[in-house]
Amino acid sequence: MDLATLGGMIAGFGLIIAAMLLGGGVGQFGDTQSALIVVGGAVATTLMRFSLKGVGSALMLGTKMAFTGKDISARAMLDEITELSETMRKNGPLGLEEVQIDDPFLKKGIQYIADGYEDTFIRDSLERERDQNLTRLAEGQRFYKALTDSAPAFGMIGTLIGLVAMLGNMEDPSKIGPSMAIALLTTLYGAVIANVICQPVADKLDAKFLIEETNQSLVIDGVVQIRNNTSPDLIKESLAAYLPYAMRIGLNGDEEEAA
Repeated sequence: MDLATLGGMIAGFGLIIAAMLLGGGVGQFGDTQSALIVVGGAVATTLMRFSLKGVGSALMLGTKMAFTGKDISARAMLDEITELSETMRKNGPLGLEEVQIDDPFLKKGIQYIADGYEDTFIRDSLERERDQNLTRLAEGQRFYKALTDSAPAFGMIGTLIGLVAMLGNMEDPSKIGPSMAIALLTTLYGAVIANVICQPVADKLDAKFLIEETNQSLVIDGVVQIRNNTSPDLIKESLAAYLPYAMRIGLNGDEEEAA
């Protein structure tokens, strides 16, 4: 569970609801017509940008990665690969089958080694799977970004509808209030959907994309070097290029401080 995403969203809605309560109650901020305009319009225009199959997979993957995705640092991945290379040198390919590996991408690469596949096949297969994973993740990000763009736009459309209805009924004071409520609440709904839900999730998926790209590229290079029985020290040295400088401190057993 990604507590940062969940906690931030709960805090955002909590502050909004608290402000509503201080302003007289939550009930006055509810309006079915406004919700239909914003939510219905945003979903409809987003559906136009994707296939139905693409919408389902993007929504499921995006929600999973944003709320339940587990981040594994590149440093932790490098350390695990180094340990696997030591196992390979001591016990050979079959010894790798006894090692418990949590990351499914790394696990698949190690299984290829245990099964005796050539390094060229391993690299091509893992690179293809990495590219497919990143494409699906980018599609999820694009889905939430589309909702981020559409929700405020339909909030503005609802505002215009409410203003037109209000101006068209100036002779009837009883209709001015509901029309003005539509005008204001559609803007509110659009802003909340975009800024409290969709944009943060889209940004989180963008960050996940960069992390996954780095980690899976590191895994591919590491697995191929394990397959070629490269020494653990050389693997660690070559894969250090994937790490930011702060993560390299102590990598070779030294304790120098970051400048």
